[in-house]
This record gives sequence, structure tokens and C-alpha cells, in this order.
Amino acid sequence: MTVSRTVCLGFLAVIFVGALLLMLPISTANGSGSDFLTGLFMSTSAVCVTGLAVVDVGKYYSFWGQFFLALLAQIGGLGYMTATTFLLLLLGRKFGLKDKIAIQQSLDQPGLAGAADLIRSIIATTAIFELTGAFLLMLVFVPELGWQNGIWFAIFHSVSAFNNAGFGLKTDNLMSYVSSPIVTFTIGFLIIFGGIGYQVIMEMYLWVKEKVRRDRHRSWYTLQFKIAVSTTVILLAFGTIAFFLTELNNPNTLAPLSLGDKWLAAWFQSVTPRTAGFNTIDIGKMTETGLFITIALMFIGASPGGTGGGIKTTTFRILYSCTKAALLAEEEVVSFKRQISIPLVLKAVGVFFGSLLVVIISTIIIELNEPETKFQFLQILFEVVSAFGTVGLSTGITASVSAVSKTVLIATMYIGRVGVLLLMSSLIGNPNPRAINYPEENLLVG
Repeated sequence: MTVSRTVCLGFLAVIFVGALLLMLPISTANGSGSDFLTGLFMSTSAVCVTGLAVVDVGKYYSFWGQFFLALLAQIGGLGYMTATTFLLLLLGRKFGLKDKIAIQQSLDQPGLAGAADLIRSIIATTAIFELTGAFLLMLVFVPELGWQNGIWFAIFHSVSAFNNAGFGLKTDNLMSYVSSPIVTFTIGFLIIFGGIGYQVIMEMYLWVKEKVRRDRHRSWYTLQFKIAVSTTVILLAFGTIAFFLTELNNPNTLAPLSLGDKWLAAWFQSVTPRTAGFNTIDIGKMTETGLFITIALMFIGASPGGTGGGIKTTTFRILYSCTKAALLAEEEVVSFKRQISIPLVLKAVGVFFGSLLVVIISTIIIELNEPETKFQFLQILFEVVSAFGTVGLSTGITASVSAVSKTVLIATMYIGRVGVLLLMSSLIGNPNPRAINYPEENLLVG
């Protein structure tokens, strides 16, 4: 039982337990319970922090159903190993060597020391962000919905946003708050910090701490921090400008809004594909150009160590650096004056190619399974990339696809959450060292 198999099977176990909980009569508003496929789809969407839904969450589920969804999203956002380890800490269990190795590999940490403190720090950071987000959202939800519903709405949306789940309790998601700076910026920054990764957040904290104390000692930021932050800023800026220009004259999205609200909605729409699933405009009525830009952002996704999916910003940046090196006839892949090792380059290529293959196969299966006149190809591709990137944005066809297509989306969400390489590692097992070096031979490329 390798770490990769433990993580993959752990996610499956949580998904099936969640499906059973969501099927209970107390979980649905009408008290009749739900069928297995609906429970499985919604549980997978929550644990894989996707946000795709085949039912109206706010109307279909009771308080307990919504609570189970939020709990599953929290477990999925933290990750199976982190959530399990935190539970063991609460029970007072001491870590053995196997536990420390599992934590080290699942969180991609360089050493085994301080595993328990690391988990506590992650949990504390998560609690601080989610509580802060809930208090800010109460300023809007409590006056509108009253204390009881307002507090629950604030907590649910804060948990959903920081874990990049994208579930909303209103039928139109957040479209009624398109002009609300408090809701837009609170949800937006929760999405960004939830998806940027714990290591980056800690380096930001240390930077602020140095500035406040006016410490002359200058910290050296890691390459992970530089790539994650710079790529996130670039993609947010690109997305904001692109959505503003493509949707500016669309009467179904940005056209009816004031100039300030247009920029606000465009910014939020560049945040949410990374990979949250909330929306303040009608996704199904966006232009084809806007939908295609969203697909590209969803495929890239968030950063490693965060709660989002996609191929990750670091993979995208390594591939960009590889392309730049090839075009300039350079023999080394360099980023921020640091050389990228060949194993990392191979890993990035493997992630990209494997992810692309999953998206292509899933799209073909759903396209063959659905009537040609029912959905457009771009809608199906959008749905598949949203599932793989664990985004949750939809053009509105999720509930209308067939049972086979829903099953394909379930599998796609699962693969997108655990990762292509981790899933392959769990199926193949640990690689055996190879004692043979084969001769090199040249071939034409490009």
C-alpha cells in the first residue's frame, strides 16, 4: 500500500461515504432522499472541490444536506492525508515513520521533521481565512436573509470559496451580487488564496512580518513562490482584460452593467476559473470567445499545494520556459535565474500530456453518447474541462446530460482531483530502478 494508493483509495472512500450521507432522507428538503447517481455525483463534486451540480443545492438539500456538502468540500480541499492526519492528532495518536513519510510525500515537503506542526499550521491558516471570509460575507447576507440564514450562507460560501468548491445556495449562484464589492472581493480573494498554496501563503506572511518589524534580514523567496505568484498575477490580469473586451457589448453579460461593475465582473470571471466555479454573470450566455478563454484558464488551474485543480501554474510556467529555451536554441531550461531539472521538465510534460488525453477521451465519450442536436461541441468541451480542472463552471447542461455522461464526468472530476501522475503511480506501483542505459539516436522534431 503505497502513498499514492492510500491517497487514491482514501478519496474514493470519502466519496462513497459522502454519497450515502447525501442519499439520506434528512439530507433532502422534501425528506424523500435522493437516488445513488445524484448522491455520487454531488459527493464527487464536493470531495473533488469541483462545484458541478445536477440539482439546485439551495432548494434540493436541507440544512443537513448542505452541511454534508460543506464538510465534504472541506475534506477535499485540505486533502485526504491532511484531513486524516488532523483527525489522528485530535485523537492523540503519535506519528510513526510510515505516517511521516506519507505526509511528506502527499504535501511534497523536503523532510520528515515537523509533520504534526505542519498539519496544525495548515488547519489554523484555513480556519483564519474561512472565519474572516464568513464575517465579511455576513455584512451582506445577514441584512438580506436574517441572522440564522445569513450566518449559514456566509459560512457555507466562505468554506466553498476557500476550498475552491464553487457551490452556491442560490439558484443563480452569485449573479445577484454582480455589483457587490464585498461579496465579489471576499469570494474572489478566498478563491485566490485557497488555490495559491500553503507554502506561498506562509512566505507572504513572513514577508509582511519582516516589513512590520522593519527587519533588515532579507528572506530569499523560493522558486515556487515566484512562479506561483507571478503566474497568478499575469493570468488574472490577462483574464480581466480579455473578458472585459470580449463581453463588453454582450447584452446578456456585461453590457447592462456600469463601467465600474463591468471591470468588477470581468475581474471576478478571471478569478473563478482558477478553479472555483462561482459566477456573477450567466456563463451559458457568454460569447464563444469568452467561453474558450475560460476553458484555457480552467485547464491551467491553480497552484500546487492549494485547493484547486488543473495542470497547475508551475506546470504551465515550466512548459513556457521549455518552449522559450527551444525557440532560443538554449540547452538549459531556466526560470528566474534558476535552472529547472530534467526530471521536473519530464514531470511537467507528463502532467500536460496526460491531462490533455483525459480531456480528449472524456469529451469524445460524452460527444458520442449525447444526441448531435442536443448540445454543442463547445458546451461539452467546457463541461469536461470544468470537471477535470475541478472548477465547477457550467453552461447549464450538467443536469441534462445522460447517466453515462454523468458517470464520465464523475470519473473526470476524480482524476482531476487526485492528479494524473498520482493515479498512474497508484495503478503501476513504485518504479523499479533501471540498470540499462540505451544509446541515443537523433530524429527530426517540428
